[in-house]
Amino acid sequence: MLAGLTIFGREEEVGQLRTRFADRRSFLLHGPAGVGKTLLLRRVFPEFADVLYSPQNSTPQALYRNLAESLLVLEHPVLSKSCPRGTESLQAKTATSVKGLVRDALHNSKYLVIVDHLVRPSQALAASIRELMLNWSVPVVAVSRSAHMEDVGFVLPLFPDRAERFALRNFDAEIARRFAAGCAEREGLTAENIEQFLNRVVEYSEGNPGAMLQMIRMAKAPQYSHQNQIKITPLYIDYRIAMVSQ
Repeated sequence: MLAGLTIFGREEEVGQLRTRFADRRSFLLHGPAGVGKTLLLRRVFPEFADVLYSPQNSTPQALYRNLAESLLVLEHPVLSKSCPRGTESLQAKTATSVKGLVRDALHNSKYLVIVDHLVRPSQALAASIRELMLNWSVPVVAVSRSAHMEDVGFVLPLFPDRAERFALRNFDAEIARRFAAGCAEREGLTAENIEQFLNRVVEYSEGNPGAMLQMIRMAKAPQYSHQNQIKITPLYIDYRIAMVSQ
């Protein structure tokens, strides 16, 4: 359970996210990969009733099935009645049938939908999100790596106002340095050049918490250690290669 967990350096953002969830209005949450968007969402949304979380959304069919599975877990009567054998019954249904069930369940409801990990969504997926928001009057939290057209694509026009966009940014240098030091301590990372290494981690990551944690964990591997010194340059090169291949 993440409820009650304190997330380092994000007290203000957690409060802002709580306020937005309480308002039950649609918004776009954006920030670079590794900044902690999903972590914050999973920290906050369990505090609220009637929230449906869709983790991966490559197609409209995937979105509707994710929502149907969430409604089934919540024992919504529309899904429970139509799927007497639970997930087995749901898996046997066509995409059109699943969409119809989700529509019936969300009609005149108080649900809020989180659509996570949007990466260049297709026009069809954007149309499904638009249908949720406009035709079914369901507030949607769309989650993307950036607020630019290349990532949000056809979903972007649904959030024309700046107030409808919530940016989660990398840590500033001071917070990033404390975060990196805390991660190194928790990971049991020691070396004679640990201070130099952590300074480079903060610099290379530009304060991105996911990137810092990944490099610190990589530093524990034997190939990046020589005479109790972390081999910083080879580690960073391998990190960049791994990032490009993702």
